[in-house]
Amino acid sequence: MPDTHSATVRRAIVVGGGMTGMLAASVLARHADVTVVERDLLPEEPGPRKGLPQARHAHVLWSGGVGALEELLPGIVDELVRRGARRTPVMGGLVSKAPSGQWFRRFTYTRHVTLLCSRDLLDAVIRARVLEDGRITLRQGTEVLALRGGARRVSGARVRSADTEETLAADLVIDAGGRASRAPGWLRDLGLPPVAERTVDAGFGYASRIYRAPGTTADGFPIVNVQADPRQNPGRGGIITPIEGGRWLVTLAGTREGRPSADNAQFVPFARTLPHPVIGELLADAEPLTDVVTTRSTANRRRYYEKAARWPDGFAVLGEAVAGYNPVYGHGLSAAAQSVLALRRVLDRQDLRTPGTARRIQKGAARPVDNAWNLAVGQDVFYPGASDQPPTRREKALAAFVDRAVDAGSRNPRALRILLDVMSMEKPPARLLMPDMLALICLGPKKPPLTGPPLSRSEREAVAS
Repeated sequence: MPDTHSATVRRAIVVGGGMTGMLAASVLARHADVTVVERDLLPEEPGPRKGLPQARHAHVLWSGGVGALEELLPGIVDELVRRGARRTPVMGGLVSKAPSGQWFRRFTYTRHVTLLCSRDLLDAVIRARVLEDGRITLRQGTEVLALRGGARRVSGARVRSADTEETLAADLVIDAGGRASRAPGWLRDLGLPPVAERTVDAGFGYASRIYRAPGTTADGFPIVNVQADPRQNPGRGGIITPIEGGRWLVTLAGTREGRPSADNAQFVPFARTLPHPVIGELLADAEPLTDVVTTRSTANRRRYYEKAARWPDGFAVLGEAVAGYNPVYGHGLSAAAQSVLALRRVLDRQDLRTPGTARRIQKGAARPVDNAWNLAVGQDVFYPGASDQPPTRREKALAAFVDRAVDAGSRNPRALRILLDVMSMEKPPARLLMPDMLALICLGPKKPPLTGPPLSRSEREAVAS
C-alpha cells in the first residue's frame, strides 16, 4: 500500500537561523516539516555569532515589532523580560533629539513600548523557544548552494555540509539569510531576470562599546538618542541603550569623513562632538567592559521582489534579505517580524503548495518593508553621495513635511502620539497625512521648544552617584 502520510506531508526549508528565520520556521511548522539551514554554528547561550556583525551594535525593538513578536510566539516578551530585557514605555523612557534639532518631551504614554536587550539575548531566547517544536530541524554549519527546480517552481535546495552535498526537497523555500542573501544569484541561475534594486548609502560608520551602567542607573534609566542631521556634513549621532546585566550598549555613528574609529581612547571624545554632547557627558566616568567594535556595512538596500514580472512558486524572501536598513533608525527587526506575520496570514488562507502562494507571501511582506524603507531613506537620501540620483521632488517635499510633523510632535503631545504610531511601525507613514494630524501641524497649540535633553535631576544624580 502507498504511504499516505508521506504523500500528504509538506516540507519547507528556511535559509538562515537568525531571528527572521526562526520566526518563519515557527509559522511554517504549523503546516509542514521544517529544516532550518544555517551556515554558522549558533551559540547555545546568548553570545556573538560570526555571520551577524551588526549584532554588536545597539538594537531597539519598537512596539510594532514587539506586538508582532508576541503574536507569533505568545509569552515570548515576558520570557525575555525574565531573562533581563526591559519593556520601556515611550515617551517616558526615551530622551531623544530629532535630526532637525528638537528635543522631544517626555510624558507617560503606555500605548507604545520598546523592548531593550542585546541582540544576543533576543536571538537566543527566540531560537530556544522555536526549536522546542518537534517539526523543526536545525542544520548548522550547512550552506545553501543553489535552488532546485526551474523558473516556474522551486522544489528544494542543494546544500553542502562539511564535505557532503545533497539535495533537500521542499514545497516552499524561505530565504531569511539577511544582508548576505544570495537570492539574486539563485534566481538568475533558474533563468529568471534580475529584479529592480535601489541602494541609498549615507556612508555611516558605527562604533559600539559596552559599559557598566554608572552610578545607580542599572534600573530604569532611559534610552538617550541623539540623531544625526542630514543637513550637516558629516552627520553624527549616537545612542545609549540600557541592556540586561546592568549594562549600557553605546553606539556612535558618523558619515563619510566623520566616522568614529576603533580607538578606545577616542570613543568618549567622539561622543562629545555629536549635535549635543549629552552622551559623552554621561559616559565621562563610566567603566568600559569591552573594546570598541566597528562596522561600515550600513547601506539601505532594497530588492523589489514583489514587483518581479515572473516569480517561481515555492520560493519567497523575508526580512533583511528583501531590504537592509541603516541601523540608526531601529526599524529592521520590527519590519522583519511584521513580514513573518504576513507569511502567517497567507498560509492561514491557502496551502503552501497552491500556485501563487509564494507571490502572495512576497507581496504581503513588502508592506512592512516599504514602511521601514520610507522612514530610513527619507533621511539618508539627503547625505552627500548617498545615491546615484539626487533626491526627487517628492522626497524633498516629504522630508520637509516630516520636519514639520516632528516639530509639531516635539511641542504638542497629541501630535507626538500620532508621530509615534508611525515611528513605532504600528501605522504606515500615510497616517501623518490624516486630517487630525494636519490640523495639529498647521493650527495646533505648540509649547516652546526644549533647550536641552529632558533628563531629570534624579537621573543625572544617579549617573554621578
